[in-house]
Amino acid sequence: MRQGCTGRYLEPPAPVLLGLTVLTLVLSSSTPVIGWRPWPNNFASSNGSDPLLGASKKYEGSSEFVHLKYHMGPVLTADITVHAIWYGSWQKSQKKIIREFISSISAANAKHPSVAGWWRTVQLYTDQTEKNITRTVRLGSEKNDRFYSHGKTLTRLDIQSVIKSAVTAKSKPLLINPQSGIYLVLTSGDVYVQDFCRQVCGFHYFTFPSIVGYTLPYAWVGNSGKMCPGVCAYPFAVPEYMTGVKPLKSPNGDVGVDGMISVIGHEVAELATNPLVNAWYAGQDPSFPVEIADLCEGIYGTGGGGSYTGQLMDGHDGATYNMNGIRRRFLVQWVWNHLLNYCSGPNALDQ
Repeated sequence: MRQGCTGRYLEPPAPVLLGLTVLTLVLSSSTPVIGWRPWPNNFASSNGSDPLLGASKKYEGSSEFVHLKYHMGPVLTADITVHAIWYGSWQKSQKKIIREFISSISAANAKHPSVAGWWRTVQLYTDQTEKNITRTVRLGSEKNDRFYSHGKTLTRLDIQSVIKSAVTAKSKPLLINPQSGIYLVLTSGDVYVQDFCRQVCGFHYFTFPSIVGYTLPYAWVGNSGKMCPGVCAYPFAVPEYMTGVKPLKSPNGDVGVDGMISVIGHEVAELATNPLVNAWYAGQDPSFPVEIADLCEGIYGTGGGGSYTGQLMDGHDGATYNMNGIRRRFLVQWVWNHLLNYCSGPNALDQ
């Protein structure tokens, strides 16, 4: 039976922001960077069109507002190794979903449209020598921090301390790989990280040698399944105030982890293109960069823009997704294609 395509309206609550950690944020307690959307987010229609779509639906990223530039910094052209740090209490089934998503980034044999096809847009970005970002993303060594070594309430700087503990552990420390390694800190549903659920669902930056001993690109993503699924796992859960809106069925049966997948994709794509916050971003101020996933916030399919996700797929079991992995299905937001100047997903390049 053919799987159906449907369009979904997404009107994320105000706190749904995948913020980038920037220097001014890490060193102070000031208000975090708020993810900026380049298209108008005004649902009041003045021309009789659908107010949920607004005037931006046709743009799929509204290119007239975007000035993404290369600022001459490095990008990840060497094969990427993702080192995962499982902080807190994680089920084996949850780890399996996330591992398979990361492994699917380089899986050439996945069914179309695929996660690998989505990554091909990220591969279009180059460094000063015109060398492209690698197509290879693999899982590396992992570390379990099941005893909450830094507690259950963490600041942004605490995330770097978690990484330090993992790379300096006496037993099976994580490998240190500044050139092509990225360090992914994943916190379980009972861990609160500064600004989580209120202003961020995940962020990325690089470690400070004064804390970790090395400059390592890293990202943090939290499991919102217990604390705020209607914020960071939307549309697989909806907040109470959005009356009349039904959550979509998650493709892997775990609302919190399925919500994490798109955030992980968002942060890994931005780590590849802007690992030291001096490569690919829009805006003149490096302390307030708008990156390739920020530019496509809320867009998951053709026709997306404003509060409309675009066309998604419905599986035989009723689950909603937009791309295939090795054996699983995922819902992952699109990323900015700087050559075509609009948001792009696997459909454009996954042939």
